[in-house]
Amino acid sequence: MSARILVIDDEAQIRKFLRISLGAQGYRVAEAASAAQGLAAIDQAPPDLVVLDLGLPDRDGQEVLSSIRQAGFTMPVIVLSVRAGEMDKVEALDRGANDYVSKPFGVAELMARIRALLRPRAGPQSPPLTVGSVVIDCARTVVTRAGAEVRLSKREWALLRLLAGQPDHVLTHKHILREVWGPAHVDDTAYLRVYVNQLRQKLEDDPASPRLIVTDPGVGYRLKSE
Repeated sequence: MSARILVIDDEAQIRKFLRISLGAQGYRVAEAASAAQGLAAIDQAPPDLVVLDLGLPDRDGQEVLSSIRQAGFTMPVIVLSVRAGEMDKVEALDRGANDYVSKPFGVAELMARIRALLRPRAGPQSPPLTVGSVVIDCARTVVTRAGAEVRLSKREWALLRLLAGQPDHVLTHKHILREVWGPAHVDDTAYLRVYVNQLRQKLEDDPASPRLIVTDPGVGYRLKSE
């Protein structure tokens, strides 16, 4: 059965556009025009993915995002908002958003991000992730480039595995630091830059113009699968 997507947005034109666009891709679409309607819809029938606007009439979308996660729902959430500021993006991602797309947006880009979020996440039993000449095998804890095994330190591997676990999803600096270095190091972005650069030196064809591990300026990093 096709994935079911809930669109929470108070703009009727946006909902109509997404209903048509998503429907054309085979997705089933549900709609909500307010925070209250959206949370009730999630509680009654949890969707496979949520597209969430931040500027809702009855409650800020950031609070809605927190409510979704605090209630224990783990479905992917894409924030779709006119707020394009760095801090808005970071806050949404820290509250549990999986991705952030600013309005106006390109429908092809949005569809690509939805497809990426609906792919099964990499895990211990997942098949290897292949990106160009790089193959990341989480099950065997092995990464190769052009057929040759790449030696990584434990910290480098922990960082790469975290990024590969959510390909095409931006992970914030604080999230990465908390998961790889621990809660006491969430502000130590210098550590993170050093290790990202080390991975790029080992895995990228051109470390100065990375195509595998890319930077979302001021927000974090994502591993591109395409």
